Amino acid sequence: MIDHFFLWKPFIIWLQHRIKHWAKPTTLLLIKGTLSDLTRSLADLVVENALLRQQLIILNRQVKRPQITNRDRFRLILLAHCTRFWKQALHIVQPDTLLRWHRELFRFYWRRKSKSKRNKPKIPPETIELIRKMAKENHLWGAERIRGKLIKLGIKVCKRTIQKYLPKVRESPSSSQTWATFVKNHARDIWACDFTVAYDWLFRLWHIFVVMELKTRRIVHVAVNNSPTDEWNAQQLHEATPWGKGPKYLLHDRDSKYGSHYSAVTTGSCIKELRTPYRAPRANSICERFLGSLRRECLDHTLILHSSHLTRVMKEYSTHFNQERPHQGIGQRIPNFYDQPKKTQKGKLLPRLSSGVYTTVIPA
Repeated sequence: MIDHFFLWKPFIIWLQHRIKHWAKPTTLLLIKGTLSDLTRSLADLVVENALLRQQLIILNRQVKRPQITNRDRFRLILLAHCTRFWKQALHIVQPDTLLRWHRELFRFYWRRKSKSKRNKPKIPPETIELIRKMAKENHLWGAERIRGKLIKLGIKVCKRTIQKYLPKVRESPSSSQTWATFVKNHARDIWACDFTVAYDWLFRLWHIFVVMELKTRRIVHVAVNNSPTDEWNAQQLHEATPWGKGPKYLLHDRDSKYGSHYSAVTTGSCIKELRTPYRAPRANSICERFLGSLRRECLDHTLILHSSHLTRVMKEYSTHFNQERPHQGIGQRIPNFYDQPKKTQKGKLLPRLSSGVYTTVIPA
């Protein structure tokens, strides 16, 4: 009999430990519930604790990682300070996690306590936008240079505040100037020219020569030829710059059609040629973008009959482009009214398709 008792004794101890662990009351989360439990009997609390534990067991089967708010964390830390058995009663998080929350709460407490009571006035959003605009448009300016410009405008901002709102990555002052920056800085004095092709109804190839002013996006000259040569290009440049009126720079690619005769005309007109790098169409992106608009809005919707028809279509489209079409690159302004952005041309619009694209059909 005694031998059987010693055999069953470990199981009985384990069962008692499990029942004690299962029936032990847990720390309640709500203060209201804690106060109401003071008037209840110990038997009711043990039964309710057992029911809550069973609910947690069922919940753990479905939810692997419950969502805990900051308020829940604060209550767990506060209540764990009031009991010595919080490690046994805690099931939602690990003890190390609870200690980490306590350290974070400690840092938050001292951060709030050591914060200066004097609230310094914040700079207005307009000033922040002005600082970022100055830094973007003048990459060589530092915080002290921008501070000096703001003082001239009557705005007093410290250097450290300006550094706070500067872009994190800025171009180094010693770096070379990009091609896009060069074109933007000299757009007033630069014209660009380029070629595109079109096919008539008999599939004959026609070359379209376009000269554009970069700053205003104005089309200066258009011409059509089936086999353009160096002499023909020189003649078109003469027509685009009558009486010596021309730009300071002329941007074009390295096509063989821009030969010695073409260079002689530019030299005689005091125009400096800017040849784009090899395989770099983006260097002449503004003119390339116009050629894309020309094809999408006009040539793709027109059946070309012969060279005279194509010439009339090009002149009519260039008139529409210069006098009526607003452009995103110049702030939705019209090229011929670039200096008067608030004014618009009054008159009859050119015919368009139902889809909104420009089109024209001229009889032969």
